[in-house]
Amino acid sequence: MPNFRFIDLFAGIGGFHIAMSQLGGECVFASEIDKFAAETYKQNFNIDSLNDIRTVDALSIPPHDVLCAGFPCQSFSKAGKQGGFDDTRGTLFFDIKRILAVHKPKYIVLENVRNLVSHDKGRTWKIISKTLKDLGYIITEKPIIVSPHQIGVPQLRERVYILGVHKDFTNCKKICLSVPKAKKNLLSGKSILNGTSDPKYHISDYEEYVLNAWNDFINGIDTKVLGFPIWAKEFAQNTDISQFPKWKQNFILKNRELYVRNRTFIDGWLNRYNHLKDFVPTHTKFEWQAGYDISSVWEGIIQFRPSGIRVKRPTEFPALVAMVHIPIVGWKKRRLTPREVANLQSFPDDFKVNANPQQAFKQFGNAVNVKVVKTLAQQLFEQT
Repeated sequence: MPNFRFIDLFAGIGGFHIAMSQLGGECVFASEIDKFAAETYKQNFNIDSLNDIRTVDALSIPPHDVLCAGFPCQSFSKAGKQGGFDDTRGTLFFDIKRILAVHKPKYIVLENVRNLVSHDKGRTWKIISKTLKDLGYIITEKPIIVSPHQIGVPQLRERVYILGVHKDFTNCKKICLSVPKAKKNLLSGKSILNGTSDPKYHISDYEEYVLNAWNDFINGIDTKVLGFPIWAKEFAQNTDISQFPKWKQNFILKNRELYVRNRTFIDGWLNRYNHLKDFVPTHTKFEWQAGYDISSVWEGIIQFRPSGIRVKRPTEFPALVAMVHIPIVGWKKRRLTPREVANLQSFPDDFKVNANPQQAFKQFGNAVNVKVVKTLAQQLFEQT
């Protein structure tokens, strides 16, 4: 569908913009309230997106063929129970609805977090679905859940996509979009790396010390298939745990059983590392999610998380979020750079990344994946 016009709501730094442009679209309006994201948007597209959509008159928005929006998922719990349009009032989805009601663009391409499907016990999805259908849109019966790893991008990041076409512009009665099967076993996290990086992305001496300790641990115990987080404080303990919920009791018992089976090694390991007294408390927790696929922490993809240190296979990176827990490339002993995070979100090489690394990580964490949006939208346009 060449030469179409689109608008970019909750635009962020322009993931939708790039996908639509690659399909032949022209952006005629963009809206974003984060001033730093808007600066990055303007730098790349020469469009001022710093508009609060809640205050924009729908009639002032230029005519368009496609409405794109990565809208926030606010609670619909206090919405009315009569169904129809009023159920969205007070939420940001209401602003999408009022623009659709005025302009009736041919297509909608929406994105949201994975738990939109179950949010408010499924009621949020029902309200959104009914509202779009009442506005005349044919949409998929169920929200589409896609992760970049399904289309060849080494990132596990499930998101919900809602795509539709207005009944006045098509003879199509039903939309059936194809979601590729997972290909993560064929992926390599190395594919998004850009060689060496600034030393500021290297891990600290303390982080290297902690990771070396856990590397010794995982190579010294009797199994690498765990299925539960390691909680070192539970080694050699026998205190009563009946007050804890069942899931926590289960983890504690498995840690204690692991200790009993590996007592000689673990006691020596604890002595070598000063009983982990030099560790930040959360770093005494460890998740090994690589099985026997790798033999070392340093071969994996690592995150320092509030729940502990997590090591995954090098085939794909964990989901990017508006992040403070930037993944560590084990074999490089450094964190991802902003440009590499852009690669994970399928942003092109000529995209101008925000000069402030913290802002850049946040912006890409909030962005839609360009390749996913392009893949789904292209199917929608060709089918209808």
